[in-house]
Amino acid sequence: MSLLSVPTTSRSPLVRALATVIAAGALATAVAVAPAVADDGRGGDTNPTAGAAAGGTGGGAGGDGRREQGRYRGVVTADRLALRTSPTRGADVIRYAHRGEVVSIYCKTPGDTVRGNPLWYLLTDGTWAWGAARYIDNIGPAPRWC
Repeated sequence: MSLLSVPTTSRSPLVRALATVIAAGALATAVAVAPAVADDGRGGDTNPTAGAAAGGTGGGAGGDGRREQGRYRGVVTADRLALRTSPTRGADVIRYAHRGEVVSIYCKTPGDTVRGNPLWYLLTDGTWAWGAARYIDNIGPAPRWC
């Protein structure tokens, strides 16, 4: 008799646990790669001033002015900048960036206002974390919108 033909109520706890672990692993994998596939290359950039339109060098596929992931850069201006799990001041801190550190920026989005600036940057330096744009000066063109 195969395992698939056994009624659900008679499956061993080990089989149920294995199925749960496999499902959890699939979900964790999907969540882990979501930021990596956020830019599908279809040109969904809603900011008309990003990339080449702002005088940047472009660098995206097809020469349309979009930048590749992590191609925007900035320098941290705060002594110690908390990098968070979401663009809010109350979100969990993932790590800290220090004054003078150069960071790779994926995109920008509005969030909690920090000293008059409502923008936050999604950083791609080993971990995906949000930093308040108030404390990150752009190197080159401003990042695209998320």
